[in-house]
Amino acid sequence: MSTRVATLADAAGRPLRDVVYTTLRGELMNGDIRFGERLTEPKLSTRFGISRTPVREALTMLCSDGLLQREEYGFTPVRPSIPLIRDLYELRITLELSGIQRAIDNPAVAHDHALLAAEREAWLALRADPPEQEPGFVVRDEEFHVTLLTAAGNAELVRSLKAVNSRIRHVRMYDFMVNNRIEATIAEHLGILDAVLAQNLPLAYRLLHTHIGESLDVVLDRVTRAIAAMSLATEQGASR
Repeated sequence: MSTRVATLADAAGRPLRDVVYTTLRGELMNGDIRFGERLTEPKLSTRFGISRTPVREALTMLCSDGLLQREEYGFTPVRPSIPLIRDLYELRITLELSGIQRAIDNPAVAHDHALLAAEREAWLALRADPPEQEPGFVVRDEEFHVTLLTAAGNAELVRSLKAVNSRIRHVRMYDFMVNNRIEATIAEHLGILDAVLAQNLPLAYRLLHTHIGESLDVVLDRVTRAIAAMSLATEQGASR
């Protein structure tokens, strides 16, 4: 076992799988691993000085994130499609805003205030003790948006949102690599929750629309730069 990896795992109290996952995820998102570069369990096991099992688990997690794709032998980085991401983001915006719009249009539709109050407490705790700037925060962010839509009472909208989330998660991670983005997200989420709980749905609609739209701008900027960096690294590697 690699002393460095073992030390990191022991110090953070995390499984080796998570250490390998975090390391490779950072390299993929920063362009350190080139498009077309093949990752295999044997090579990674040797690199990290650990058995194949935690490496295999980390690779599976990266595939679930959409950062890697399985090939006939090994895994390669996924090249994000900007047009596809735009289309999926438009769908995400439509789904999320529909949850508030249906309550605006139909007085009989009421949000689950108990569910949202509990979510608000969780985000107040995050505001008091913000987590580190880390791409994995996207999972907690998704939970907020799913909870908000769940509170509107349409299970089919929620199911569709979860499907979209799984397809854009790998690029939304870039959103949380930007300075202060997590703090801004926490503040924006609390503003949305406060508006819904106060039954000021038009304000909640505007805040949610702005929140998702601004996030898209940040994500697309980061993804575009990351793709450029990864493509440049690939070209340089091919010219050697």
